Amino acid sequence: MSLYLGLDLGTSSLKALLIDEDQRTLAAAEAPLAVSRPHPGWSEQDPAAWIAAAEQALDAVSARVDLASVRAIGLSGQMHGATLLDEADRPLRPCILWNDTRSAAEAEARDADPRTREITGNIVFPGFTAPKLAWTRAHEPETFEKTRKVLLPKDFLRLWLTGEHVAEMSDAAGTSWLDVGRRDWSDALLAATHLTRAHMPRLVEGSEPSGTVRRRIASRFGLPPTAIVAGGGGDNAAAAIGAGVVRPGDAFLSLGTSGVLFAAAEGFHPDPATAVHSFCHALPNAWHQMAVILSAADSLAWLSRLTGRPAPDLTADLGPLRAPGRPLFLPYLAGERTPLNDASIRAALIGCDHDTDPEAATRAVLEGVAFAFRDGRDALAATGTTPSRYIALGGGARSDAWLAILATALNTPIDAPSATAAGAALGAARLAMIAASAPANVAFAPVAERTFDPDASLIGAFDDAHARFVAARNALGALS
Repeated sequence: MSLYLGLDLGTSSLKALLIDEDQRTLAAAEAPLAVSRPHPGWSEQDPAAWIAAAEQALDAVSARVDLASVRAIGLSGQMHGATLLDEADRPLRPCILWNDTRSAAEAEARDADPRTREITGNIVFPGFTAPKLAWTRAHEPETFEKTRKVLLPKDFLRLWLTGEHVAEMSDAAGTSWLDVGRRDWSDALLAATHLTRAHMPRLVEGSEPSGTVRRRIASRFGLPPTAIVAGGGGDNAAAAIGAGVVRPGDAFLSLGTSGVLFAAAEGFHPDPATAVHSFCHALPNAWHQMAVILSAADSLAWLSRLTGRPAPDLTADLGPLRAPGRPLFLPYLAGERTPLNDASIRAALIGCDHDTDPEAATRAVLEGVAFAFRDGRDALAATGTTPSRYIALGGGARSDAWLAILATALNTPIDAPSATAAGAALGAARLAMIAASAPANVAFAPVAERTFDPDASLIGAFDDAHARFVAARNALGALS
């Protein structure tokens, strides 16, 4: 029996998932990762920590199942990170992550060049890769001069696995260097950041082979040296493959560290002014749109640290859905993308009084994130994309209370899969199956087990609360 392995390099952990040819889960493992924030607005990780996490997860999986029958490995990972390598493929500095906002000025400068939106179909956000290289050139010129390759986080894992410098379309689309419609690097945009194609990895589709496992890696974990490593996908595109969101009109809502409304598209139809992302999907000749908020489950994690109570405990006793209370939370802990494109705006918890307790604060945080999703939903609608329902993914989707709030705030049904049925690791494993020429076994059926419908009796109350949220958001933006 053939086996397929998915590796998902997230911000807070690396996940490994082993499936058989019928997509049954045989083993899963997770290794934690930490984020360094040496200065306000900075967010970094040591690439060596990714390798250590991969080794830990693979050791755990191989202890349960012999990996000698693995035909292919798929990769997924956090997008936009700038991993700068010297001529010996050694990292020159910690990776600058997707939620790092230090390059806001550089992003604004790149976005002012009309070629950028024309070629990429997107605003240049501070979290994207290209402005990080512009920042490095301006502030760490010695590092920039030594840079020989620029890799995205998951592609550094690929380098470790295969020895190859390779990226794939869905992740490359978030760099501000890819001609997203043509699915190729743009020489003009690379030159604008004083780079050339020689600095870039070669490109493959997410479902294509990118190399085979190095012999020393194969020997270390009991993998066959013939095991293919697929192109894979950026975390959201891979999650879409895992959730079956591949046909135009399919959509998911992700409550991870960040928040995403993801909709598969019939073609490349960018609308940069909305701050909606228009990217390549992880399958050939496919694209998608995303509305992205930077602090979703991260907002609940912030409240957990503030109160000293685990996040699951904060949401466990909220009881049935009810109308939003007076407190409002604006979830801009690290700035915001869709629809604000504002790196400097910051979060606020307002409208509190003597009766505001941890439960009320928790409800405010869940509602505030839901209202930020609603802003993203409205931005998607401005592009003509209006999904009729969403599949819920991410760690925050374990909270029934949060999904009930979201369904009513968005006035849209939300389908909840089982905890292990979907995710980027599964999507990566499915892409591995396709790369190994096993497409007959790759089903993209929806994975929903339960549905959260909007509460019609509370929609008006949520509409009113969202109007207060927008007024507070606009006032907060004026102060940022």
